[in-house]
Amino acid sequence: MDSSASIFLAVAIMIIMMGMGLTLTLADFKRVAQNPKPVLLGLTNQIVLLPLVALGLVYLFQPPAFIAIGMILLAACPGGTSSNLVTLLAKGDLALSVSMTAINSVITIITIPFWVGYAYSTYLSEAAQMASPTADIFKTLIVVLAIPLSIGMLIKNRAPLFAERMERPVRIASSVFLAVVILGLLAREFDLFQQYVGDTLGIVTALNVLTMGIGYGLAKAFGLNLKQGLTIAIESGIQNGTLTISLAVITLNQPDFAIVAAIYSLVMYALSSIPIYFGIKASQ
Repeated sequence: MDSSASIFLAVAIMIIMMGMGLTLTLADFKRVAQNPKPVLLGLTNQIVLLPLVALGLVYLFQPPAFIAIGMILLAACPGGTSSNLVTLLAKGDLALSVSMTAINSVITIITIPFWVGYAYSTYLSEAAQMASPTADIFKTLIVVLAIPLSIGMLIKNRAPLFAERMERPVRIASSVFLAVVILGLLAREFDLFQQYVGDTLGIVTALNVLTMGIGYGLAKAFGLNLKQGLTIAIESGIQNGTLTISLAVITLNQPDFAIVAAIYSLVMYALSSIPIYFGIKASQ
């Protein structure tokens, strides 16, 4: 990928994360401390169960190495800001969604390098001769996640009215950025996409359905209400495709790893209609 496209990707994810910061205040994190069960349950589903489900599906489907690594990279990434929009449409618990997305984005700065290191050592035969990518990924995540998120929160604190006006435009821009990134990647890797779309479609659909189902099932099993259950299901199923693609293309220099994220993004938006339907129906 040329330098201009790489810069676009990096700027896109930074704008998306700053936009998330515009919706956050310290009160959001205090609220989590006051009622931690929904957030802890959701984060357990995202940070622990989601990668394990991805590993199980990789073992079951036995895909090529680039799909296996792409699956693990995708599952390790946090939920995107799109999950907040889907939660809003599903009439879920928006405060819970925003809190989970933000906290997960911070925690995954530590967990993503671990999972990528594991994926490389397990599925790349030449990994022993390669330098570990974990340090580069950690640096990238600090730059594209932690710093923009902090800047957004600072703006929210210092200029709340401006932050409120910017929330909707940034959310729309986030969706446009993701669409452009996906279309650009599929155009660049069209031959690879055409060859493996059948295999990839099955495994990513299974990942999305299982993680949303497990998220909702665990929420109900632990006594959470319908809105919280739908929110955790959405947060479990909506992944940060832009970040996944950015890490694959820029940091790892492996655009083929991003094919999974591109196809998954299309699938997750299609299947997000399920919680949206049930959320709207329950609110009527």
